[in-house]
Amino acid sequence: MASRRYTIILADRTTGVVRRATVSIRPFAIGACVLASLPILVGIGAAWKAKSDVVNLVASHQALEIENNSYRQATEALSGQIASLQATVSDLGAKSALDPKLAQSVDRLPAFVKARAMGGSTEVQKSAQNALASLSNPEDTFGLLRTILQTIESRLDVVSTTVERRNALVNATPSMWPTHGWLTSAMGMRTDPVNGGNNFHSGLDIAGDKGQLVFATAAGKVTFTGFSGDYGNLIVIDHGFGLQTRYGHLSAYKVKVGDQVKRGGQIGNVGATGRATGYHLHYEVLANGKLLNPLQLLTQNPGAR
Repeated sequence: MASRRYTIILADRTTGVVRRATVSIRPFAIGACVLASLPILVGIGAAWKAKSDVVNLVASHQALEIENNSYRQATEALSGQIASLQATVSDLGAKSALDPKLAQSVDRLPAFVKARAMGGSTEVQKSAQNALASLSNPEDTFGLLRTILQTIESRLDVVSTTVERRNALVNATPSMWPTHGWLTSAMGMRTDPVNGGNNFHSGLDIAGDKGQLVFATAAGKVTFTGFSGDYGNLIVIDHGFGLQTRYGHLSAYKVKVGDQVKRGGQIGNVGATGRATGYHLHYEVLANGKLLNPLQLLTQNPGAR
């Protein structure tokens, strides 16, 4: 249907000039509709934008929650690692506490015995320096912290092994006097008490009463009990790390071959068997089959643990 058209007449009363203008109603109607709908369209656009912002905020909130949960889990894991390391450090502190007298005896052992106990040295790899300065996000920080804690844990394992080896060497060091009594002959050249000539004395002679208790001077395993020439009734104990002790002239045994003994454990009794002129204990210390002077290691009283 054709659009309606209207004529507008303008007349000038002074000059009598008449002007006519013909217009169609459709453009005006369309314009009016556009003007009327403009606020509605603006409102709809604002509503869509608000809805989009809300959706984005919800998504961002959910992402932050996931990220926070991840950080929380990482933090809990790191806290667990730190607690474990603290427990390990405390345990190592307790294990590494050492009686000064025992430490003194261990220090006097030959270097090859201590090296054998420690099993050599371990190289420590250096971590990257100033690593924190290059971190760009929390994930990198947590990753670096985990790596550092794992490295510390690994080093503590090495330290723990070293402490255990050190403690084993301490237990194996003959640091205790083997019996009560008085020293009648030290290690070295002396006048032979039987024939009066000069000879080398291979250990210590400690005089005492018949039947007096004899103690193991360190932890170890009994490898010999029996009569052995000049030693008379003899006990030999292997302490590991190449260390060995001998106890001669005994009147009786309290252990047998294969027994595990502790420092201060009763192993026999003082006697005068073998080549002896009176009741006493003959005591020797060997390292890798070579004689050591027992006096340099003796720092504890008989029967001490």
